[in-house]
Amino acid sequence: MARPRRSRRTLTTLVVLILLSVTIITLDETGKAQVLISGAKTAASDIYSPLRSGVNGVLDPIGRFFAGAVNYGTLQQENQKLQQQVQTLEHQGAADGAARSQLNALQRLLAVNRLPALAGLTYVAAQVTAQDISNFVATVTIDKGRDTSVTIGDPVLGPGGLIGQVTTATRTTATVRLLTDGLSKVGVTYGNQQEATVAGQGAGRDLGVDFVAAATPISKGEDLVTSGLQGAAYPAGIPVATVTSVHTVAGANDRVVHAAPIVDLNGLTYVEVLHWSGSS
Repeated sequence: MARPRRSRRTLTTLVVLILLSVTIITLDETGKAQVLISGAKTAASDIYSPLRSGVNGVLDPIGRFFAGAVNYGTLQQENQKLQQQVQTLEHQGAADGAARSQLNALQRLLAVNRLPALAGLTYVAAQVTAQDISNFVATVTIDKGRDTSVTIGDPVLGPGGLIGQVTTATRTTATVRLLTDGLSKVGVTYGNQQEATVAGQGAGRDLGVDFVAAATPISKGEDLVTSGLQGAAYPAGIPVATVTSVHTVAGANDRVVHAAPIVDLNGLTYVEVLHWSGSS
């Protein structure tokens, strides 16, 4: 009697599986299985290597910069390193949106470093790794701490001007209180060296500008810079905010003035911590 077709298929499958098992065991014993696996890895690497190289070509200069190229030194020396990184990105054409954003941030940091108020000061570059934003609290965490001489009270700059001050520091990280935080207060000057205080009122809200006498000239669009006073917590001359509104209230001694931070605090990526000997 002829053997059923299903039985023949089952027997054939069983024989193939037995032969395949013997082959795998043999290759494993002779070490050839590893060769085959390595060959597959090499082929995959050859396929993806050009793609990986293209991406790294754009982002590696930024990575090298923040890996340690700008840890210490005078502003003049560090500005040269910053400029080299900017030129590298410009030559590469800033191939994607992330690189263009990083290029713009570095260019604005470089512009801040040229301020006369910062001549001779040292700083450490850092990257923002986290943020804590609520109704009254506005802080960010950066990837540098006591190991790179970041200490409590150090001023922190972003692309364009001041963003806040270090409030806590571990060995490898630090917390920065932003200008919009409810506890933040910065002494500023405007106009003919008139003095005022910029106070945070919560994330997403305008800054309050306190102690602007009713008779003192101040106008919308006017820039406010650090005064260098307030216990010398900040060097003088760092851009802080721009006046957004001015109101005079009948019978009040002071005007109601609001301002917006110079730096976009919602888009922080790279910052610089100043080693300011006068910090409180």
